[in-house]
Amino acid sequence: MATRLLEQYKWTKDGRKWIFYTWVPTLSGKRKKYTSKAFKTKKEALNAERDFISTIGYLNEDSSMTFKQLYTAYYAYQEDKVKLTTLKTYRDRIKYMQLLDNIKLKGLDVKYYELWRKEINKLDISTAYKNDIQKFIKIVLNWGEKIYGFNFRSFYTKITKFTNPNEIKKEMLFYTLEEFKKFISFEDDIKYKCLFETLYYCGLRRGEARAITWNDIDFENKILKVNKNVLQIDNDDSKKYMITTPKTQSSIREIPIADVLLNDLKELLSIDIKEYGFNNDWYVFGDDNPITNGKIRRRKIRICKLSGVKQIRIHDFRHSCASLLINNGANITLVAKYLGHTKIDETLNTYSHMFKSKLNDIVSTINKLT
Repeated sequence: MATRLLEQYKWTKDGRKWIFYTWVPTLSGKRKKYTSKAFKTKKEALNAERDFISTIGYLNEDSSMTFKQLYTAYYAYQEDKVKLTTLKTYRDRIKYMQLLDNIKLKGLDVKYYELWRKEINKLDISTAYKNDIQKFIKIVLNWGEKIYGFNFRSFYTKITKFTNPNEIKKEMLFYTLEEFKKFISFEDDIKYKCLFETLYYCGLRRGEARAITWNDIDFENKILKVNKNVLQIDNDDSKKYMITTPKTQSSIREIPIADVLLNDLKELLSIDIKEYGFNNDWYVFGDDNPITNGKIRRRKIRICKLSGVKQIRIHDFRHSCASLLINNGANITLVAKYLGHTKIDETLNTYSHMFKSKLNDIVSTINKLT
């Protein structure tokens, strides 16, 4: 293996110019050249080279690599290349692939896929999620082709999307402003009141809301800074967590704070300041540790029962915010920015049904002009 400085015309715009390359064994007994992506420094390339060595170590002389060994190698290869939330998604999907664990890749046959598909179809998960799991399997196999020289083309031709014509698409639930006001009127704890108001009026993801510290609130300019995320480890009641970057770069944003929320946050701050050990690094919804997912969920269930409004998920408060903005004429570009979506398409695809009435308004405008 070796590292090499690329010719200057091959340098990337952000200064990546070092690569490593090597020859890796394939199942046919021949070797093929592998060239890495570019890195900014020679040290980064050397570190990536060491990681790569550990992954190709799985391919032994009798070519007996199993599917489990392949996705274990893939996970190890990705550990320093993707976000922690992405790695958690990988871990969450491993349990759905265990039926393939001991299958030797050299003898991977469509019959194993059909057996796996039959078992997956028995599970009470959505068709979309089944296809997400299947897509991840293909990603792992594609990586295996690139790194080890496997050929899964005949296998791929047998992979088809899961479909269920009888599946009823789950309706997107949300609170109207009137429903939310009824819900929040039964909340007598100022901390939870601020939490639910932040979810509803600011459209934050749950992990983003849990990560807010007092340093993130600019009371003078009425601005909330969203710049981190709480990643839950273990179960919803566990106090084990990690602070990560938000979901995407676009998720890092500044949101204007509505007056009703700003006043409640000021009241909450005055109460928290009286607590022993308080400082501005404290979590707004917690103390020196963020509130757990379990506490949020149980509180939401309780207030729904007390107020008599329908039960919705915590993430549906975000949908409620989108509905509130869209149905009151907010510009789609601003809605996307407010919610931290990377592209307007994401907003349109998620909330397309909410824009139907707006499309009718456009036609009415044309009719008036003609």
